[in-house]
Amino acid sequence: MPGHIIVHGADALTERISDELRSAGATVVSLHDAAELVDLDVGHAAAVVCPGSDDAVNLEIALLARQLSATVRVVANVSNGVLRDAVALGNGPGAVLDVAELAGPSVVEACLGRTTHPITVADNEFVVSGAYAPRAATLRALYGDLAPVAVLRGENSATPGEVVPSPGRDLDVAEGDWVTLIGTPGQLAEQHIVVDRDATGGHRRHHRPLPHRILTGLRAFRDDVNPNLFRALGVSLALLLGATVLLRYTYHRPGMSFVDALYFSTETIATVGYGDFSFVGQPTWLRLFSIALMFAGITTTAILMAFIADLLLSQRLSVSAGRRRVREYSGHVVVVGLGSFGIRVAGDLTALGYDVAVIERNDDNRYLDAAAELDVPVVFGDATLRRTLSDAGIERARAVAVLTHDDMVNIETGIIVRELLGRRWTRTEARPGVPVVMRVYDQALGSAVAHRFGFQNVRSTVELAAPWFIGAALGLQVIATFSAGQRSFMVGGLFIRKGSALDGLAMEELPTRTRIIAIVRGGGSILHPRRDDRLAADDTVYLVGPYHELFDTLRDGR
Repeated sequence: MPGHIIVHGADALTERISDELRSAGATVVSLHDAAELVDLDVGHAAAVVCPGSDDAVNLEIALLARQLSATVRVVANVSNGVLRDAVALGNGPGAVLDVAELAGPSVVEACLGRTTHPITVADNEFVVSGAYAPRAATLRALYGDLAPVAVLRGENSATPGEVVPSPGRDLDVAEGDWVTLIGTPGQLAEQHIVVDRDATGGHRRHHRPLPHRILTGLRAFRDDVNPNLFRALGVSLALLLGATVLLRYTYHRPGMSFVDALYFSTETIATVGYGDFSFVGQPTWLRLFSIALMFAGITTTAILMAFIADLLLSQRLSVSAGRRRVREYSGHVVVVGLGSFGIRVAGDLTALGYDVAVIERNDDNRYLDAAAELDVPVVFGDATLRRTLSDAGIERARAVAVLTHDDMVNIETGIIVRELLGRRWTRTEARPGVPVVMRVYDQALGSAVAHRFGFQNVRSTVELAAPWFIGAALGLQVIATFSAGQRSFMVGGLFIRKGSALDGLAMEELPTRTRIIAIVRGGGSILHPRRDDRLAADDTVYLVGPYHELFDTLRDGR
């Protein structure tokens, strides 16, 4: 069974990778335990793939596979950055990947409403750009020589929701169809398409004036403390003032000023002892009053201290800290779910200079320290409850990313967010609307939810990450992935072997629905080759299209 691919894992991503590898003609052998690797002829295998979520198991398999063979392609999923860098340093053929890192940029771009995605191909800069067709016309009439990658049919089309991959330039589109194109920055500029170059720090984080922040802090303190604290404080003050007035006018031999009376009353209530004043020689009723005052002082002071201790030592302060900070935010991004994916998205948004608020249900989450390092406030609570979403400032947010590990929780949260946003949910010419990005593992379920409830940004980490693992296992150079509608597209590089089905083939004769954007031949680059250009052995061609089609092209290239 030479040339087989060994795959370990049992989750949805692993199943998708195994199915796609079989569809691409590969022989897939399942690995259930790292100890079985020795018996699976790793020396003659094409690749060992471990895309599961357990870093320890993936690390063990990757190291053992490399020990058994120096030439096998080892493709592993490692979310820990330190381990990932260490393993990648001596990994050899293959790749060490992180699912969150692969899928995160797509979510960030959707949150920020970006329609352009820069990529580097063969040392040349390209940009994937999306735009709504301004009128009914052909792609050539609207966008000239820009290469169309996909067309997502809109409401004015006869087949709304249909995705047309790698369409010809003479395809007719209707007004409102979403068109994804690829070209150089110069070509996009000729068509008046602006490339978003806001890579770092392009947005100033939100800061309100100091007086407003002080007022907000006082209001937050009022809301967070136990309301009985104010009652206890009021009783203590009333007791102190009452005793002060009484002693000012009734204490004789010698008399007292108001300051003396206040001092003596505080001393008596606090039961700290008598020094310069005492009740010796005072009328009996005043001495009895002092006894009652001391007992009342002990009681009110104990109650007051208990409430203060509750405020300082209990979890109320830490749990409410996130809510207090979010009250100052406006135009921020709300991220629901603090997993490896959520913290990656939050980190990327923070690096770009945007305010981020996170909603997390578990107060023992392992990524809380990472959120603290990013200075991202965390609101603890159930995201399916309107109160929790309101505490995260959903009404003032510029975008919402729902990224928990549970599809049903994500869908329910998305529906509630849509209701809370009201009119801000809908995109109009005058108002862009609030992007709501939803993570749904199951691609079929995600498509159904998007169609039924009108969600424009449903993302599947399986769909976004699987092409990278499959491409690395098959020897394809994966450069980027992106979404058009609910379909995943990929940009990849392919080396053409002598005598393969692609050797000598004209561009227009390509059997798959892909588009070649560049050819590297003899040290030079051919950008946007023409239909009559022919491929040759030892060329490296760079293609864009649905990743299934790229894998079929890869098979022909061999």
